[in-house]
Amino acid sequence: MKLYIAEKPSLGRAIAAALPKPLKNNQGYIQAANGDVVSWCIGHILEQAEPDAYDPAFKKWQLEHLPIIPEQWQLKAKSKTKSQLAVLRKWVKQADQLIHAGDPDREGQLLVDEVIDFLNVSQKKKQNVQRLLISDLNLPAVKRALTNLKPNKDYMPLSVSALARSRADWLYGINLTRAYTIQGQKVGYGGVLSVGRVQTPILGLVVKRDEDIEQFSSKPFYEVMAHVSLPASHSSAATQAFTAKWQPSEACEPYMDEDGRVVVKGLAENVVRRITQQPAHVTEVNKQLKKQNAPLPYNLSALQIDAAKQFSMNAKLVLDVCQALYEKHKLITYPRSDCRYLPKEQHKQAANIVKKLASSQHLYAKAAAQADTKLVSKAWNDKQVGAHHAIIPTDKMADNISLNPFEKNIYGLIVRQYLAQFYPAYQFHHTQISLTIAGGLFKASAKVPQQLGWKVLFQRNTNTNKHANSSEASAPENAPDEHLNHTLPDVKQGDILLCDKGELLEKMTQPPKAFTDATLLAAMTGINRYVTNPDIKKILKDTDGLGTEATRAGIIDLLFKRGFLYRQGKQIHATPAGKGLIAALPEMATQPDMTAEWEATLNAISEKSASYQSFMTPLNQTLMTLIDSAKSQLPTCLQGIKCEQKPAYKKRKFSKKKSSKSTS
Repeated sequence: MKLYIAEKPSLGRAIAAALPKPLKNNQGYIQAANGDVVSWCIGHILEQAEPDAYDPAFKKWQLEHLPIIPEQWQLKAKSKTKSQLAVLRKWVKQADQLIHAGDPDREGQLLVDEVIDFLNVSQKKKQNVQRLLISDLNLPAVKRALTNLKPNKDYMPLSVSALARSRADWLYGINLTRAYTIQGQKVGYGGVLSVGRVQTPILGLVVKRDEDIEQFSSKPFYEVMAHVSLPASHSSAATQAFTAKWQPSEACEPYMDEDGRVVVKGLAENVVRRITQQPAHVTEVNKQLKKQNAPLPYNLSALQIDAAKQFSMNAKLVLDVCQALYEKHKLITYPRSDCRYLPKEQHKQAANIVKKLASSQHLYAKAAAQADTKLVSKAWNDKQVGAHHAIIPTDKMADNISLNPFEKNIYGLIVRQYLAQFYPAYQFHHTQISLTIAGGLFKASAKVPQQLGWKVLFQRNTNTNKHANSSEASAPENAPDEHLNHTLPDVKQGDILLCDKGELLEKMTQPPKAFTDATLLAAMTGINRYVTNPDIKKILKDTDGLGTEATRAGIIDLLFKRGFLYRQGKQIHATPAGKGLIAALPEMATQPDMTAEWEATLNAISEKSASYQSFMTPLNQTLMTLIDSAKSQLPTCLQGIKCEQKPAYKKRKFSKKKSSKSTS
């Protein structure tokens, strides 16, 4: 008898639907006609034991107990899911073959593996466990997955990575939260000072941004524009005049700021005087036909960022909507994906998916009808696909499904991003003219579309979205002066034009923008931009981030619940308590450098290029340092600050078990 262990009931029911009929539905499991059984976890049905499980003395929060580092880690059954664990215990013992059907990510891998370990499965049976990877809950997709089982041992690095993350979060959260909460009490702060391996550096980013905005002093800077015309004899003279921007030379550097902006008005005024009514010599004309391929399909973070920009949806809401589209409606593939690529094998299903979309009543039905499924975009790349692939629509029709407005919006984004793969590249002519006027260099640029290609799906109109899509905005940045000209006249090197007049533009430097849901998520997913240590920066990839696709939304939400962040319109700011906590902590705990390095090591573990010990050993050493720092001084910066945590946290008593729980 085979036992399929799914991550959650919805996945279990989808697997059972693909097994021999009739099915017998029972409490906590489904049995197929051939005797095979499908049972499930309900998310994590096991959790890390509380500190007092290791020593009853740890029930009381005391500095002298810290750091608490278990020698032999313990898991315990969650009280709400003990009955389901009993069901699994029964069938695991009876089964001849176990099939692991956790979600296709490192957390899903650990979730079932830890149950198998907890139930003391024999080594022989454990060695023969098979892995079922399902990213689409529709029946044909599940049947395909059932014919493609893999040895579960091939995925153990994912499990080890998730285990290391889980234990690191426990160690870091339990110890530092206790240390700073105890010290905070001594200066009169009445709440739990929650510290996390990931949440605290994220809070640190917001606090630092708020400080930069508060301390910012706007200063003027100057640009010079040359208004150029063609002589009447020129063949293109009737076409248009154009504007070129001054490019300051190295000789101007003493009069510029660190960002290359001219800050001395007299210098700019002098340039204006010198170029007015002077010949403009064309020194270079550069014309190129460029193309831009369609943006890749979504992973969860990219989808959350676009949804925040377009619909002001926070990360947690987007994740919840995606789970409904996946589990309840079966309209999209597995949503907690960190991958933006698709396996080449999946391209065979594209024609059917697009055909279904074209025959539906969906907003993008017309776009689907015009898609060319023979095109193979760069999204299909087996080398870039790990345990899961990008989020795409399934071949299930949405016409008879009642979607709420949030679900419609998210489904529309996913459909559009997928259809873009079957449209040609966006092509445009890029022209740049370099001019010498009174010895100074000026440049003018223009970009003229030649073929809209996939961009037709992203054009603003009243029938789609009111806002421009960030995928369009993610096109290569225009040159700084490119917005000045829609087109440029046909000139050639050596032509002599006329600068009718110079124009002085006085501008003011702008403060950094406050974080929003979109930009905070972008910071978490591309954390290397905020890492200051050059040695750590070197080992990070552009895609290395803090947290996982599945946890980022929860981490941001947690910071709000704990009273460390608040919203002001779309902006996200730190509360006085959040600022006070960051001020109280050592710098290494508030910056993303250390955590980013650890996240990179966790990824390396999942990719078999690092070990569990290479992660845990330095973490324990760092923990000792941080605890010593906490013990050595009181967080006086929290004096007089009111606790703004939500009621669930206000009611916690530090001596109770629940108060010792912390997340990343």
